[in-house]
Amino acid sequence: RVGLGTDVHAYGDDGPLWLAGLEWPGEKALSGHSDGDAVAHAIVDALLGAAGLGDIGTHFGTDHPEYAGAHAHAFLARTHALLGEAGWRIGNVSVQVQANSPRFASRRDEAERALSHALGGAPVSISATTTDGLGFTGRGDGVAAFAVALVIPA
Repeated sequence: RVGLGTDVHAYGDDGPLWLAGLEWPGEKALSGHSDGDAVAHAIVDALLGAAGLGDIGTHFGTDHPEYAGAHAHAFLARTHALLGEAGWRIGNVSVQVQANSPRFASRRDEAERALSHALGGAPVSISATTTDGLGFTGRGDGVAAFAVALVIPA
């Protein structure tokens, strides 16, 4: 089964930027209930959707205070466990980041490894684009991420 996930976060919180499971020193932080990691959140929605297990709000929403300020690894590891409990394993995940910054090229491999590790070793690939200055991401107001995930019966 295939699932699609999307997430957007505006810049605006204090502290460091967390994106694709990594801290990005010197970059503006994203606002959100957790760390604002739009990449991880899009992946979670894609995986939960593919497995028919609801969405990120169902499992990690604001009515779950234990996830306030949580980082990507907590969301991804719990999602991996939920899939396993429901009889699914992850085939692969592909995610696209739309943002002017940070630039992903120099840390792409590191981000893919961090996300894969949090998902129990499942293959994760990341692509990135700036949208050529168009839309809210092009204006530098925030980050958007779109993920596709394949889940397979365990």
